[in-house]
Amino acid sequence: MTGTPELWIIIIALGIGSFGLRFAFLGLVGDRDLPPWLLRHLRYTAVAILPALVAPLVVWPAATDGETDPTRLTAAIATLVVAYLTKNVFAAMGTGAAVLIGLSLLA
Repeated sequence: MTGTPELWIIIIALGIGSFGLRFAFLGLVGDRDLPPWLLRHLRYTAVAILPALVAPLVVWPAATDGETDPTRLTAAIATLVVAYLTKNVFAAMGTGAAVLIGLSLLA
């Protein structure tokens, strides 16, 4: 067993916490209907997680050593505008990819 004991304590605690969160939904309330207010909030989980995953890659990209890149920022803004106007995920992703590739080739 290598590493400091604090690291292993943190890893074990995170594992127990992750198991506890999953068990709370699957083990304790898995056989019952969830209340409508909770279902309403759970609908927004994906909408909240995707921007949280993408935002650091746009604002502090590793490819530029954490400096904001105008090309990535422009592609993200174009993606947001197309997504808002069309309400089409595939059109938004395609536009963002096209803008990112197009501006990367121009630079």
